[in-house]
Amino acid sequence: MEANEQITSAKQLLKSHPHLQKKIKIKTLTKSSVVIRSTLMILVFLTVYAFFSFDYKQLDVGEAILSTFANLKAMFLEPHLEHFTFTHALYQVFVTLGLAFLTTLFGAIIAVFLGLLAAENLTNKRVSTVIKGFVAFIRAVPTVLWVLIFAVAAGLGSVAAVIGMTFHSVSYLVKAYSESFEELDNGVIEALQASGANWWQIIFQAVIPSSLTYIISWTFLRFEINFAVAIAMGAAAGAGGIGFDMFMASSFYLDIREIGAITYFVLAIAILLELVAIRFKKKLKVNG
Repeated sequence: MEANEQITSAKQLLKSHPHLQKKIKIKTLTKSSVVIRSTLMILVFLTVYAFFSFDYKQLDVGEAILSTFANLKAMFLEPHLEHFTFTHALYQVFVTLGLAFLTTLFGAIIAVFLGLLAAENLTNKRVSTVIKGFVAFIRAVPTVLWVLIFAVAAGLGSVAAVIGMTFHSVSYLVKAYSESFEELDNGVIEALQASGANWWQIIFQAVIPSSLTYIISWTFLRFEINFAVAIAMGAAAGAGGIGFDMFMASSFYLDIREIGAITYFVLAIAILLELVAIRFKKKLKVNG
């Protein structure tokens, strides 16, 4: 009965307001859609042209593709450890995890303070703009370049990797933390200021407690990113860990099957980190 009454009232509304019966015209070709379609067409054309204009140097593409699949089969279906033991591999994975943990911990501690100064509702706009512009510049430079820059002073190794990865982690987390702080209702801050609370009391009584879930979530996300970056730094900057063993297997030993075994190690740890992060976030939501 209620549904019929709603239909009847809708018909009466359309009869009394004829302008509502006009069809809504949707423009299929807008300026943005034309630009997007043109860009996609240009990219497709350039991709096709590139494949036909490559200098393959008498390379048989079909044979190369078959060889690639054969290598992938040997890598992932026939993995083995030839030049080091399972215990050594496990130890190197934990070294990489330690590297990721240190850089995330240092980065998070520094980023909390800078994030408070970068939040527009907690500081003046000039300071916020300067800090956000500075960390945006740091984020624009890849982590490996920062590691190589610091390697000039500290030398290639774990020290340069920790400093460079921490530098990039700070820039990433400052943006995430400051945006979380800015979501706090200004009425809460004004109420605390009216009651005589100073800046630090507002931070520890309102800002941090209300943003704690977001802070932990972003920190876990950065930890997962740093784990992947630490593997690359082990290969590129000599930081050690499982990344260095992967570099040796791929460049020095040329053992594809060993690369597959190391890849499975890394994949298992990545899945474990994701499961721990999901479980921890659920506990935070329940307690919150």
